[in-house]
Amino acid sequence: MENTLFTKFLIRNPSVLIFLGLLAMFTILVVVLAEGFGIGIISTSFVKTLGKTMCLCIVAIAMDLVWGYCGILSLGHFAFFALGGYMIGMWLMFARTKLIVLEAAQNIALPLTNTEISEAVGIQIFGVVGGAEIPFIWALADNFWLQVSMVVIIPGMLALIFGWLAFRSRVNGVYLSILTQAMTLALALYLFQNDSGLRGNNGLSGLQNLPGMDDISQAYISIWFFIASAFALGIIYLLSYLFVSSKLGNIIRGIRDHEARIRFLGYDVESYKLFVFTLTAVIAAAAGALYYPQAGIINPAELAPIASIYLAVWVAIGGRGRLYGAVIGAAFVSLLSSYLTGGQAPDINLGFTVLKWTEWWLVFLGFSFVAVTLYAPKGIGGMIDLFSSKEGK
Repeated sequence: MENTLFTKFLIRNPSVLIFLGLLAMFTILVVVLAEGFGIGIISTSFVKTLGKTMCLCIVAIAMDLVWGYCGILSLGHFAFFALGGYMIGMWLMFARTKLIVLEAAQNIALPLTNTEISEAVGIQIFGVVGGAEIPFIWALADNFWLQVSMVVIIPGMLALIFGWLAFRSRVNGVYLSILTQAMTLALALYLFQNDSGLRGNNGLSGLQNLPGMDDISQAYISIWFFIASAFALGIIYLLSYLFVSSKLGNIIRGIRDHEARIRFLGYDVESYKLFVFTLTAVIAAAAGALYYPQAGIINPAELAPIASIYLAVWVAIGGRGRLYGAVIGAAFVSLLSSYLTGGQAPDINLGFTVLKWTEWWLVFLGFSFVAVTLYAPKGIGGMIDLFSSKEGK
């Protein structure tokens, strides 16, 4: 019965089937062409770039749900993304450092006690910031499942508390956007301190080295993460589409379009906003937990307020209020940024000056955002809608 309902849903919504089909074909193609399991045409570094891009598409979907569908312009959602990375990064760094300590102590006559192991791990991790003791916030870092649960719990609780305070006070519009930016900035400034317990400006590094898998090539690990990122993107896209197609989706669109009318109809607007804000924060955090092991490092600069502004730009360029638009916008900007800032794009000699993409990329992105806002408010997704409507005539 459930399979029948799901099949009917896909038939009624062919765009979902098309998206999932294209995603599956792209994933298979990359695996076949990659160095790990394939014929080696695609490099490991580019596979990591594609995997990270998938994660950015997931956080763009979260941004589209909260902004494009619910009308809440959050300029702090990348903070949740980075927090998810910090949570999983703590386990990765702790577990790997502990293995290094234990391997180094194999030839010692007397085995190390738990206290000695803890002290050695603390020196290895926090010696760079002048510390030796493991902070309290690392209490669960030695347990994979408990630490993974923190990927959801910590960003979710932060979003829940912040959202409850903001929405209870009925803060809306630009004022709410400023508050989310202030939250992000405060969190970033705190993490920059060495006594934050997360190594300050140094951040967490070596995250690409999975504990106990030193003998496995990064070519294989990158493929595993790429497949996991693609699978997560497909699941999040499908669940998000089911969400926005439901009665609850209609309510949050009503809040976006006419909040006062929805409130007049008897709906608790603040509760719906809080639910969407918290849900999307958790989605963003999960994406970050997949992203940073592929990036290999995370530091407080990842929480800079400008990162959340970029996220809003991606969704606007792709077309907010369209899940596939958010995916297109994030993928397009991410891959184009990697190309233009990676030194691969040739400089352009304009006669009076030389256009270097590494220096002018952000200016180009800013002009693109302004152009899309003025002349194509529906973004790239709007062009797909236009093409689809013409095909249907």
